[in-house]
Amino acid sequence: MQMLLHANSLLLLAPTTSRLSASASPGRSGTARPLPPPQGHAHSARAAARGTRRPPAVAAASPRTPMAVGEECAAAVASQGFVSDARAYWVTRSLIAWNVNDQDTSLFLYASRDATMHVSDGAIHGYDSKIELEPEHASLPDNVAEKFPFIRSYRTFRVPSSVDVASLVKCQLAVASYDAHGRHQDVTGLQLPGVLDDMFAYTGPLGAVFSDKDVDLYLWAPTAQDVRVCFYDGPAGPLLQTVQLKELNGVWSVTVPRYRENQYYLYEVKVYHPSTSQVEKCLADDPYARGLSANGTRTWLVDINSETLKPASWDELSDEKPNLESFSDISIYELHIRDFSAHDSTVDCNSRGGFRAFTFQDSAGIRHLRKLSAAGLTHVHLLPSFHFASVDDNKSNWKFVDEAQLAKLPPGSDEQQAAIVSIQQEDPYNWGYDPVLWGVPKGSYASNPDGPSRIIEYRQMVQALNRIGLRVVMDVVYNHLDSSGPFGVSSVLDKIVPGYYLRRNVNGQIENSAAMNNTASEHFMVDRLIVDDLLNWAINYKVDGFRFDLMGHIMKSTMIRAKSAIRSLTRDVHGVDGSKIYLYGEGWDFGEVAQNKRGINASQINMSGTGIGSFNDRIRDSVNGGNPFGNPLQQGFSTGLFLEPNGYYQGNEADTRRELATYADHIQIGLAGNLKDYVLRTHTGEAKKGSDIYTFDGSPVGYTSSPVETINYVSAHDNETLFDIVSIKTPIGLSIDEKCRINHLASSMIALSQGIPFFHAGDEILRSKSLDRDSYNSGDWFNKLDFTYETNNWGVGLPPRDKNEENWHLIKPRLENPSFRPLKNHILSVFDNFVDILKIRYSSPLFRLSTASDIEQRVRFHNTGPSMVPGVIVMSIKDAQNEKCKMAQLDKNFSYVVTIFNVCPHEVSIEIHDLASLGLELHPIQVNSSDALVRQSAYEASKGRFTVPRRTTAVFVQPRC
Repeated sequence: MQMLLHANSLLLLAPTTSRLSASASPGRSGTARPLPPPQGHAHSARAAARGTRRPPAVAAASPRTPMAVGEECAAAVASQGFVSDARAYWVTRSLIAWNVNDQDTSLFLYASRDATMHVSDGAIHGYDSKIELEPEHASLPDNVAEKFPFIRSYRTFRVPSSVDVASLVKCQLAVASYDAHGRHQDVTGLQLPGVLDDMFAYTGPLGAVFSDKDVDLYLWAPTAQDVRVCFYDGPAGPLLQTVQLKELNGVWSVTVPRYRENQYYLYEVKVYHPSTSQVEKCLADDPYARGLSANGTRTWLVDINSETLKPASWDELSDEKPNLESFSDISIYELHIRDFSAHDSTVDCNSRGGFRAFTFQDSAGIRHLRKLSAAGLTHVHLLPSFHFASVDDNKSNWKFVDEAQLAKLPPGSDEQQAAIVSIQQEDPYNWGYDPVLWGVPKGSYASNPDGPSRIIEYRQMVQALNRIGLRVVMDVVYNHLDSSGPFGVSSVLDKIVPGYYLRRNVNGQIENSAAMNNTASEHFMVDRLIVDDLLNWAINYKVDGFRFDLMGHIMKSTMIRAKSAIRSLTRDVHGVDGSKIYLYGEGWDFGEVAQNKRGINASQINMSGTGIGSFNDRIRDSVNGGNPFGNPLQQGFSTGLFLEPNGYYQGNEADTRRELATYADHIQIGLAGNLKDYVLRTHTGEAKKGSDIYTFDGSPVGYTSSPVETINYVSAHDNETLFDIVSIKTPIGLSIDEKCRINHLASSMIALSQGIPFFHAGDEILRSKSLDRDSYNSGDWFNKLDFTYETNNWGVGLPPRDKNEENWHLIKPRLENPSFRPLKNHILSVFDNFVDILKIRYSSPLFRLSTASDIEQRVRFHNTGPSMVPGVIVMSIKDAQNEKCKMAQLDKNFSYVVTIFNVCPHEVSIEIHDLASLGLELHPIQVNSSDALVRQSAYEASKGRFTVPRRTTAVFVQPRC
């Protein structure tokens, strides 16, 4: 069983049923690669308001009404095949659903194994089978309607029990409607995921399963007419042999000798493909591949458990994992693998930009991470590191700009971006949100993309980070795939079971709201593949957490099942403690899945109570101002709204003061774990729950049931860096010293919030991308991280035209203004303060409360209501004062903590009578801070008066006697 688990069958963790019956189905729940979408990859207008990534324009799909046969032929007959759409759904073995209105309509199902059907003179020709379907008077069964809620109103038709459905699904299919007089009305193709799940849902082994003498290969392909495996001589050598597979209930398998290990192979799948209306022979990688050749041209037949693939002491790594007592103790540092070391001269030149760079324990980058770890940071979140399409794995093909020449150009020049753009499809840089195969490390990050290097070096990276006290989060992208169709190396899943893995609209076209080729986790085998892949990374690479890109495009049931499967992992059986693996993601609710149209999706609101985290855009937008897709001059709580306006707002002071107070409410709910039931006295004087306080677009601010369900952040890889946000939103004449204070103040709000704080790599050292709002493909030049602290990368030219030109008129004068550029002493000062604020978070468990009840009982906000002092948030957290107190004692050092965030451009003295006579003193870390201003913070016990300097976060504590 150990062998089976590690070979990805994961039988112990799979559902107990091997097939879903029609009566008991639980309703689980572009062929060419498009240009990389704006903002990394797609999000709709609502998601844009959430500040993620903006989608390409996608026409809304609507059900089509029946037409006369002449009109239908013109509309539905594809230029290269039979029909161009698929508006009918084969939802179970016995039921087909179609949106036809005439109650007297009769339906016929047509099938052609060789895909020879065509329409001529108003009739369908070239079919092998014609089957009359019986109209059903009942609506869709509840379990089917739950799985396909968007077709709940469709009429249903019954497939005769005598029909060999298993054979028919391998054919070109169509349904045609006829009126009561037998006249042909309409014709369309069929979408098959429902019937495939009903008949062929499978929980047995998939991929390669190794035994002492043999290797068993399993491929799920119920619509395939034939499957063979082609073995090759090396990653680029000639074909050695083709071996036939046999099918049983939709699963094709073959046993080959163990000597095939370490050979390369592809599946040749003969299958009808709706995108071409032809039966195609598709060459595809194994969806459960654990090794690949460069660029995924072939699958490497590898035993992932081979001792030769394990770094020294790999099996003991679980015993060496950094301690993690509670998810509430987590803090996350988001890092792109290439950014980490591409410019680090302390890393061997052949290892820069890749997995091996993390093994150089005395490099500038590792020294930096070690300082953060020592201050309390727990997790490093690595941007996509699976096999993605956008970077060539062969380093000899890479092109580079002459950075020495670019450095000589003026800071506001457009020549730098022109040079970057000219090679951006051939350089080694991309964030990697264009997945091809999820289960194999990316070859461009390995010293050699062929063979074992990518497996060994990924493991060495995890091991190296764990050994400096940091757990590793993997950024997973299960919501879409790079490509589809029967051709092209980067299309895999859609070659094997065409039309199944990808979500389609009611006309049968692939949904693209997530940028490209949206996947459909509501389908049983997609759900299974996602969970199996997560287990692969958890078991075989000992990954400590997963961040889900566009998690809202995944079904909630998939996320719950993933969490359950991961939690069931144990050190004794799997070498991994699954209870320590944390899950979180982007819970944006948009596109075809919005408002549960495709089933209950993993959106922010829906994930409440699951223990799975989602990004909190409410606190981000309130701290920064506006949202990442609004006017960049919109100010927020930290960037000068009302208190130091930049000229953008034309309204009166009362309006901006009210907006500032509203932002303060939103931030306070965020500081309290974004809990939906936390009660806050708002700026109007009303006491409201977090879920009854709304953002400017009408969404509830508080939506979590537990603090570990919120990821609090002010910047991430998407959109501008924190320093760039501060630089463009604050008044143009503001000094660099004040910008540095704002940068730290924003970070401190995140660091001292209840919930999971999340930091974009470099925010702690004033990282700039020269105001690039979307650097996913902007090369090493605009994405530079400098862990020597000599530069923050400000003013390296106008950012790329495609995403930024509309704001060049704002960007250019700022880049050209020398007062905007920080010096090394500014960078070091901000870093010192960031380290201090991390140390403060981890100096007391009161900043890391693990339950909603603890937060509701202990966290209070002062300076609230109509008489609040603008720009000041006062948060207190109390612990048991003595042994007689009913409240549990959590902190052995402090019995009370008071944090004051003063974003005002002047010193503030504020009296909080509820906090008088507490014996508070400035936190010892701030007493010894290198920041002279914070050391001036004071507390007068008799009046409860706090004095806090301008743009300062001050923390006061009551030491225990």
